[in-house]
Amino acid sequence: MEPISPSIRLTFLGTGTSQGVPVIGCDCAVCTSTDPRDNRLRTSAMVEIGDKRFIIDAGPDFRQQMLREGISHITAILLTHKHKDHIGGIDDVRALNFVDYPQAVRAVHLYGSQDTCECVRKDFDYAFAVNPYRGVPQIELHEFGTQPFEIEGVEVTPIRGEHSRFEVTGFRIGELAYMTDFKSISESEIEKLNGVKVLVVNALRFELHDSHFSVEEALQLAQKVAPERVYFTHMSHDIGLHCVANLRLPDGVEFAYDGLKIEL
Repeated sequence: MEPISPSIRLTFLGTGTSQGVPVIGCDCAVCTSTDPRDNRLRTSAMVEIGDKRFIIDAGPDFRQQMLREGISHITAILLTHKHKDHIGGIDDVRALNFVDYPQAVRAVHLYGSQDTCECVRKDFDYAFAVNPYRGVPQIELHEFGTQPFEIEGVEVTPIRGEHSRFEVTGFRIGELAYMTDFKSISESEIEKLNGVKVLVVNALRFELHDSHFSVEEALQLAQKVAPERVYFTHMSHDIGLHCVANLRLPDGVEFAYDGLKIEL
């Protein structure tokens, strides 16, 4: 008998853009909505497989997201790229270092491309000092390339794309693929998505944008991949009210929202 593969559970920690929703100072219908699905923290996700827990991106809302989900231990953080709405909360991992103190002080493992890791080292240089001051985040940084890599027995496949002038990385874990901040992707990278059952991809708004997929562009990618289910993330307030915008999508496709949990 073949062993049963553990299920994958995905939690959307945040589904908003770099400004989040509501946007400061905006009084549009979305930013003043009382529907909790219209309140969006900066984009991030949590993937759980058995007792392994992976966080994708640690933006400015990382602390709030960890508290909301009651998280005290993680296996690793996967970083998609170097923009602040995806790495700005890294300093807050220091709380996770000391959850088991004094029995143990646990470093947090961060994985990113060479470019992303260089930015983390620069922006959080105090964490990598030869003689760091007391209380700095304890981080072990791991660079990945274009090939699949393994974290505690879980295979992660990087999916490379372009975020306008910047490189961005999505991740495939089993039959789940998570991609945010993409504007373009090569056919060879799309081939890495063959067999994916759940695709998460950014869809900033219905209108075209110069550095993010629009809804139509995200739908075009979904047609090529042909997964069973598609969830859009990284939405701006321009997407409209969730209850209205969702009706504009085809069957099997929906706008995600903060706190949404799905299982494969």
